[in-house]
Amino acid sequence: MPRYEYRCRSCGTSFELNRPMAESSAPATCPDGHDDTVKLLSAVAVGGTARSASAAPSGGGGGGCCGGGCCG
Repeated sequence: MPRYEYRCRSCGTSFELNRPMAESSAPATCPDGHDDTVKLLSAVAVGGTARSASAAPSGGGGGGCCGGGCCG
């Protein structure tokens, strides 16, 4: 379940709530009981395992808009 970060405008407290994505925009009450809160933009953490450079897929092209085939 996603975790969302909020800040209370009344007391300045920042807090987090776990809630379904469908409820991400629903009003949140701060731990001190204030209703004047705002959802903060948070960095997204993506889980997974890292691959070494040698395990990265190899492909053609040297970059650019068309994979390097038009520069020449």
